[in-house]
Amino acid sequence: EWRSRPPRRMLLDWAHVLPECGMAFDAGAGVGTNGLFLAARGLRVIAMDYSEVALKIAAERARIDSLPLHAAVYNLKLLHLPDEYFDVIVNFFFLERVNLEIYCRALNPGGVLFFETLFRNDPMSVVPEHYLERGELLHNFVGFDILHWAEAVECGENKFSQQLVARKPSVGELGPQTV
Repeated sequence: EWRSRPPRRMLLDWAHVLPECGMAFDAGAGVGTNGLFLAARGLRVIAMDYSEVALKIAAERARIDSLPLHAAVYNLKLLHLPDEYFDVIVNFFFLERVNLEIYCRALNPGGVLFFETLFRNDPMSVVPEHYLERGELLHNFVGFDILHWAEAVECGENKFSQQLVARKPSVGELGPQTV
């Protein structure tokens, strides 16, 4: 069932790059699985989603486990975040292109972005605004240190995603650096 799903595999695989403390933003948080994982690792989390029902579940789970997750019902198409405020931003299977630039500005130097969403592998079968184009995440995070990038990752029957784990360069660092 969706309430007992583990955090996204990419987040688990790259958890070793997470800071031990700081602020995290979970975009399109749903029931908070990824945000609760971040909170359990010592981060203070702001989880946003348009679903009040899902966020109530997230907030209740955080309360029961005494985790620092704060849920806010919000239309992420209207997102405003403070500059250089978050140490981690996670965005899984939600795409609002204007938010890509907002994420760039909202991450602290040295902050890490985890992003995965659907990739448009068949131009004839999907609504373009809901799917990333080839190389789109790389293009939007030029200058970031790319820790992980993959395209056309199978994520369901005839569905594919694009994945990115990237670190915003610290002050004085030169990017991009690909690992």
